[in-house]
Amino acid sequence: MTVGPVDPAPNPHATEAEVQAAYKDNKLAQVLYHDWEAETYDEKWSISYDERCIEYARGRFDAVVPDAKLPYERALELGCGTGFFLLNLMQAGIAERGSVTDLSPGMVKVATRNGLNLGLDVDGRVADAETIPYEDDTFDLVVGHAVLHHIPDVELALKECLRVLKPGGRFVFAGEPTTIGNIYARRLGQATWKITTELTKLPFLSSWRRPQSELDESSRAAALEAVVDLHTFDPSELENIARRAGATGVEAKTEEFAAALWGWPVRTFEAAVPEEKLTVTYRLAQYRAWLGLSKLDEKVLRHIVPRQFFYNVMITGVKPGAAAK
Repeated sequence: MTVGPVDPAPNPHATEAEVQAAYKDNKLAQVLYHDWEAETYDEKWSISYDERCIEYARGRFDAVVPDAKLPYERALELGCGTGFFLLNLMQAGIAERGSVTDLSPGMVKVATRNGLNLGLDVDGRVADAETIPYEDDTFDLVVGHAVLHHIPDVELALKECLRVLKPGGRFVFAGEPTTIGNIYARRLGQATWKITTELTKLPFLSSWRRPQSELDESSRAAALEAVVDLHTFDPSELENIARRAGATGVEAKTEEFAAALWGWPVRTFEAAVPEEKLTVTYRLAQYRAWLGLSKLDEKVLRHIVPRQFFYNVMITGVKPGAAAK
């Protein structure tokens, strides 16, 4: 298993001075934020590598590539984070071998460690999405989850994806914020954070308040997150970007409307209160609520609500030259 130059391990917490410097250097901001988040990212976003997340990852893939000829021999995850998307897709039988890349050394370290723990054939490299360090025609599949909105030049990154894909190879990106969805998600999150942190100042709710040092650290992380989130997408414009990059068979689909209106306040509340308050019963109830609202989105609301109002957009495209898988 090959791991890129990820040691020494990055500082897990950015200082106030580093946060200020990151406002002037986006690549620094990307590395600081994602190194900071790496060791706790799976816990923060309830990421796992079991049936629940395997089903979720496979569902996103099937939504845009319903008739794929599986498995793909070799796949690359761009902006891998902790490896959530590719590792779960590999467990679902989508790909046999995997490579993960991220600008953050901390994320590559965690992703390759997760792959090793799962017994998967995965290597990792620290890499910029706009200059992917692999030869032309290397991969059968390129995937990513919640990564395109972090990349300064999305069209260039998609051109790079097409370059490293074999003719007929496919890219699939999921979990990208729509422009309208991002507006209501951020406003819901900000309102929930303010209400929760103010209410927990009351004496009879003090046990629900996280220590001020942790709240301050979350605020610094949020400040960095605002720097590293560069784009939101209108689904039609994202399709146009993919076509300009040279892809064929381009299609964007959206998901999560009611689920997002529920999920963002819930996630923000969970970030604002002590971990021990979030019982297993509570977590299961929230997960079941999210599943139910997701079904409502899929079965009913997607036929009524315009696609640009949903929170997440997925995009797929194919490199010209051979039959697509």
